Amino acid sequence: MLTGAAVLVAVASLAKARRLAKRLERLTESYWELRYEHGQLRARVNRLDPETNASAGAGTAADMTPLAGGATAFVPLSSLKR
Repeated sequence: MLTGAAVLVAVASLAKARRLAKRLERLTESYWELRYEHGQLRARVNRLDPETNASAGAGTAADMTPLAGGATAFVPLSSLKR
């Protein structure tokens, strides 16, 4: 009887761990998609009004480095797994 209870607890724990792993994967993918969209919108705003962003001191040199080249491509991690 004790062994049967232990097996049920183990199966329930495994099912919960799998659900949490799937949720973590979805959240991670959403994070990277939102980060990409944020970068795209920031680049679009910089193109529309570059003098306002420069005069306001928007960000440091380290913040502007990824946008300076303009050739950086985003590849979502989920597409690498497939």
